[in-house]
Amino acid sequence: MARADEAEVEQQTSGPLPRDEVDIKREHSAGSEETIARREGNPEGLDSVGKKEEGSDVEAAPVTSSAPAPLPDGGYGWVVVASVFWVNAFTWGVNASFSIYLSYYLSNDIFPGATNLDYAFIGGLSIALALFIAPLATYLNRRYSFRTTMLIGVALQVGGLIAASFTKEIWQLFLSQGVACGTGMGFIFVACFGIPSQWFHRRRGMANGVVTAGSGIGGIIWSLGTNAIIRNLGLPWAFRITAICCFAVNTTAAFLIRDRNKHIRPNQRAFDLKILVRPEYILVMLWGVFSMLGYIVLLYSLPAYAVAQGMTSEQGSIVGAMLSLGITFGRPLVGIGSDWTGRINMAGGATLFCALTVFAIWIPAKTFGVLVFFAIINGAVCGTFWTCAGSVSAEVVGLVDLPSALSLLWLSVVPPCIFSEPIGLELRHGSGPASYLSAQIYVGVMYVAAGACMFMVRAWKISHTLKESGGHAGPRDPASWIRLMIGPGKV
Repeated sequence: MARADEAEVEQQTSGPLPRDEVDIKREHSAGSEETIARREGNPEGLDSVGKKEEGSDVEAAPVTSSAPAPLPDGGYGWVVVASVFWVNAFTWGVNASFSIYLSYYLSNDIFPGATNLDYAFIGGLSIALALFIAPLATYLNRRYSFRTTMLIGVALQVGGLIAASFTKEIWQLFLSQGVACGTGMGFIFVACFGIPSQWFHRRRGMANGVVTAGSGIGGIIWSLGTNAIIRNLGLPWAFRITAICCFAVNTTAAFLIRDRNKHIRPNQRAFDLKILVRPEYILVMLWGVFSMLGYIVLLYSLPAYAVAQGMTSEQGSIVGAMLSLGITFGRPLVGIGSDWTGRINMAGGATLFCALTVFAIWIPAKTFGVLVFFAIINGAVCGTFWTCAGSVSAEVVGLVDLPSALSLLWLSVVPPCIFSEPIGLELRHGSGPASYLSAQIYVGVMYVAAGACMFMVRAWKISHTLKESGGHAGPRDPASWIRLMIGPGKV
């Protein structure tokens, strides 16, 4: 009997790791010492289960490790959600206001000799560095703690903003608003992004939707606030006031957030190359790449597009704020919808809907009212990648491998974040009302490609589930894969 038990354990551990919440339920209900030992990385525990004590006919006492508690699905998790919400508001929300800075830079000769591409690269550089730093931030999380990583990020973000207020040349702006702010934002964001998922199972999509809506609230605050501060107090004070607010909010959040690493025991390797050889996760990364190629152009170009249609800079900032308003209300709805319809279903459907709004509303939009309508509707879905990245990754690789998977995901979207806005500016022809047509078509096509990648992930997930549940061999021809991509089912 003991030998049979050990064979069963070996079979379990040699196969793909189940999703974390499934493991927890199995451990909690059946009290499996083997699974607990495997979860805690205790190979000796596996060998000792079911064996007899040396020199005795009495079987050894069972392992005394207690099964991990089920995911709380609430409780202090809501404090964590609220804290990460405001972290997003004062990192990505602040970054969203770069569209206001960009419009100001393009309309005023602030840095002599600087070109439009120089300014565009600053915005892309800050986002790219925030994501490029993910492996280092993941390492610091493991080596020290998420809180230490966050506080390092706060120091870099605030220092960069203060330094930007004293810049006189474009290279100084690259180092301050681009490098320092972007790196700081990355340390803060990567350190805490995956923590809300550790507190929720059934409501995970909703929790992640609420968390990512913080960037929408921040976008509203900083799109309107930055424009008003620049107009009334000047550019330097816009940077300084932003720095003071970011320090207060992000430092407070760092001390309120709590992780559940001692229960989850996540794999926090900066690079887990085993994930990179999984085709389904490569598709998730391609979903992110194509989404970012469209998202950055849309985010940074919309206020300038409004000005190109003959509207004022104030109206342009309002359009940018309405995009953030759509993000604020839309992302929680996307999160809640993902719990109801399936996380992969929602990610793919919302991404394709974003492409539809670009072709059907943005391209024909020539008036302020239609642009505001587009900004609200599109804002709800244009950042679906940020809303669903954590939930979709957990569906594909499980909670244990989630930190490493997210680290690779953030790294994969670095190139599009650097080059997407310069591509958008290069696609702009002239300065008239039709100058952004090529860029608009480009944005729509990128979202179509992203949606197609996610529906291929859907086909894999259904096939994988069928194989695990009933020994189904999976689809063998293109028609079968297409049926899995678009057929019914909550995934």
